[in-house]
Amino acid sequence: MFQKYYRLTKPGIIRGNLWNTTGGFLLASVHHIDAWLMTATLCGTALVIACGCVFNNYIDRGIDAKMSRTSKRALVTGEISNRNAIFFGLTLGMIGFGVLLAYTNLLTVAIGSLALFLYVIIYGFFKRRTTFGTLVGSVPGALPPVAGYVAVRSQLDIAAVLIFLILVCWQMAHFYSIALFRQDEYKSAGLPVMPVVHGSTRTKLSILLYIVAFMIACALLTVHGTTGYVYIIVMTVISIVWLLIGVFGYHRLDSVKWGRSMFVFSLTVILTLAIMMSIGGRLV
Repeated sequence: MFQKYYRLTKPGIIRGNLWNTTGGFLLASVHHIDAWLMTATLCGTALVIACGCVFNNYIDRGIDAKMSRTSKRALVTGEISNRNAIFFGLTLGMIGFGVLLAYTNLLTVAIGSLALFLYVIIYGFFKRRTTFGTLVGSVPGALPPVAGYVAVRSQLDIAAVLIFLILVCWQMAHFYSIALFRQDEYKSAGLPVMPVVHGSTRTKLSILLYIVAFMIACALLTVHGTTGYVYIIVMTVISIVWLLIGVFGYHRLDSVKWGRSMFVFSLTVILTLAIMMSIGGRLV
């Protein structure tokens, strides 16, 4: 049963977001890393994200029942009751915010609260009604690295805004790629994602445009003076590779295979970004 509750928190999402949170934290820290503050920030953030994922599972249990990929989730099968899931989510959230409140700052707590509200309530509403649900969902997904950054700096500055924009652009390309190769599932569940409503061609073009925007936003961190030249070289190169994979496969692969290939490489891109943010402020 422990495994059922564990999977209810969507550990893959937590791990990915913690990579980004670590990147934001270390970027802000530069040469003075507070190990205890970093531990508290990551633990608190992980618990808040877990809370959001549990509530997202609760809200989406009807949709999940319609898709083969999610039809075996514990809330769909009844292995975990709705009441227990809500209690579990509330417990995770209270502990997470307690840690952030005790060891970080009010701005970090506010960002965590905003991300949770946007993900559970606003995204939960829009994803069922409009293709803009993906854009709405990208906002809370872009906030964990900002939380990591402000946990150190205690302020929202231009660098924090750029980190947010970078993550929004990456997520849009990433999630549109998922929507392409899973569009049949989303269609059967009645979710109005971009390829279902507007077709694969428009979705593919949007992905390429978001990759270009991602590359520009990444470069602006160096232009602003937050990161060094090693960071901008690495991020520019990997962004170009991502773009070229999309361009060269545009007519050679069907939409499902193209979307999957773009999704797979997007994981390499975000891992590289997290690493380069972690060390980019300390390199020339």
